[in-house]
Amino acid sequence: MLTTTSTRPLTPEDLDEALAVLNREPVANAFVTARVRASGLDPWRLGGEMWGWYSGGRLTSLCYAGANLVPVCAGPEALAAFAERARRQGRRCSSIVGPDAATAELWRCLEPHWGPARAVRARQPLMVADAPSASIAPDPRVRRVRKEELESVLPACVAMFTEEVGVSPLAGDGGLVYQARVAELVGSGRAFARFEDGKVVFKAEIGAVTTEACQIQGVWVAPERRGERLSVHGMAAVLRYALAEFAPVVSLYVNDFNTAARAAYRRVGFREVGAFMSVLF
Repeated sequence: MLTTTSTRPLTPEDLDEALAVLNREPVANAFVTARVRASGLDPWRLGGEMWGWYSGGRLTSLCYAGANLVPVCAGPEALAAFAERARRQGRRCSSIVGPDAATAELWRCLEPHWGPARAVRARQPLMVADAPSASIAPDPRVRRVRKEELESVLPACVAMFTEEVGVSPLAGDGGLVYQARVAELVGSGRAFARFEDGKVVFKAEIGAVTTEACQIQGVWVAPERRGERLSVHGMAAVLRYALAEFAPVVSLYVNDFNTAARAAYRRVGFREVGAFMSVLF
């Protein structure tokens, strides 16, 4: 038992304590919670380390250090400790993402060593919905993507990622990891799309899923079809699937400058409850 304030990598024996921290904010922590519940705390299975911050011998804060660096329920002391550990280790992540205040402080500590970032999305409203809008009809042509349609939906996924992040997910390893992730979403029944003549014109996925909340990601409309309200009715359909099959609360986060998307999500039934921040490398 640690009796002073300190930080260390967690082990599988710390699982219950880690889940107790994650459960304090089930919506904001859905991404990390889903990974931990699926893989435990073994770094190889988790895809990274989970660092724990102890105060008075009690685990109070976490930081997932994998492809993303994600602070969880972290105050100033914990963030300083996580930043120092990350600095000593060297940057291994492609982004820092999490609640805006904590992520901003983590980046303030790391920017002198890891900067400059390729992009900083300082405010990304976190939106939630627990019931579909009664005034927006779901698009009846939005449906679950079938396994044999993976090759048809993949170009839309690549286009969305490239547009959102600014780099192609096919770079580096030729897209093997990204294609495997898309295949996982399709295979688990969490990818949805509207097809017209075999081409995707709207799509979205349900990424992280826990018993308390799930998170919609990858919302995309074909550029030539934007302005036709496909996202409004398409999201209404995906929201209904999410609430009926996955979790009682559905969340997403969106760039604050994307006013059209924010308006569309509000029409569907989402409301803003906080904000995330992303630092992209």
